Amino acid sequence: MGCLFCSEKSKKKPRFQQTKKPEDQISSTSDKSKVKSAVGVNKEVSKDGGSTHIAAHTFTFRELAAAAKNFRADYLLGEGGFGRVYRGQLESTNQVVAIKQLDRNGLQGNREFLVEVLMLSLLHHPNLVNLIGYCADGDQRLLVYEYMPLGSLEDHLHDLPPDKKQLDWNTRMKIAAGAAKGLEYLHDKASPPVIYRDLKCSNILLDEEYNPKLSDFGLAKLGPVGDKTHVSTRVMGTYGYCAPEYAMTGQLTLKSDVYSFGVVLLEIITGRKAIDHAKTGCEHNLVAWARPLFKDRRKFGQMADPTLQGQYPVRGLYQALAVAAMCVQEQPNMRPVIADVVTALTYLASQKYDPRAHQPQTSWSGSSTPRTQRNSDATIR
Repeated sequence: MGCLFCSEKSKKKPRFQQTKKPEDQISSTSDKSKVKSAVGVNKEVSKDGGSTHIAAHTFTFRELAAAAKNFRADYLLGEGGFGRVYRGQLESTNQVVAIKQLDRNGLQGNREFLVEVLMLSLLHHPNLVNLIGYCADGDQRLLVYEYMPLGSLEDHLHDLPPDKKQLDWNTRMKIAAGAAKGLEYLHDKASPPVIYRDLKCSNILLDEEYNPKLSDFGLAKLGPVGDKTHVSTRVMGTYGYCAPEYAMTGQLTLKSDVYSFGVVLLEIITGRKAIDHAKTGCEHNLVAWARPLFKDRRKFGQMADPTLQGQYPVRGLYQALAVAAMCVQEQPNMRPVIADVVTALTYLASQKYDPRAHQPQTSWSGSSTPRTQRNSDATIR
């Protein structure tokens, strides 16, 4: 069901990104000395024993203004909830970067600035966006990220111009598997675990080879530890992606992220938006539209993105929909852990579809659903 209490983010998301936020532990102050002390340490952050040295570079405002040509409008990549993002080129290295300039009038922007520097400096994974450095000159707060040339997943799924290439099935599964791996790192490798809290297509950025990276960690929270089962917090997120139990109670768990991932996976498979204001009734909400169809495998073919033009494996489609259906279960304990989602999607991504070797599928295809293999790599427990 839709998350009626979640805030709907404004405007288009940028091609850069951010970090998580232990709000009760980090002050909203923006003193440069606090940032420097925070990022000048070694800290163990992963359960596999890895120790990461924080090496975020400190930039002056003048350096970053020069890189983005004084933040000209034609260098603007997008706007998020806490500021604008510009494309820039560092004069010292000629590296192309994304520069996020936080809103100086926003108290929450200051808090997010500290969280982003801390978290993206400590958390490193191929499927998380890389923080290059930051600026804390006077009242200026800027973050510098690696530049993601293909923009966001949203840019490749929704409202595409006629001349833009559609994502094929293999690329969609590659993106889904990579995004799941990034979430798995936050849930299972980071210690304590991190709840992303704002997983959506606009926060999944793509490099030149369509490798996905999670971004925008401004709403992230430290997960429960010890005997605790959840974290109680103010409900925040994006309409259409929030888990129903979190929207109703404010109780946040790792399974809340799994629900959001299920919505994203449905978008990848169907090409539909999580919330589409142009549609009416149940079709307005993607999960509400999909749930009745999940009950009738003969209708699975109707859920495939029409822009695929039938170029997908029937078995792969059914299995991907089965994963999505489990992720968006209303009861959190019925959803899989993200590690099992990674196992399933990694398997599906490895099964390359060759359209030249198959007849295109039709939307009314009633092929029987492949049976779940209980002990195979595609199984979700």
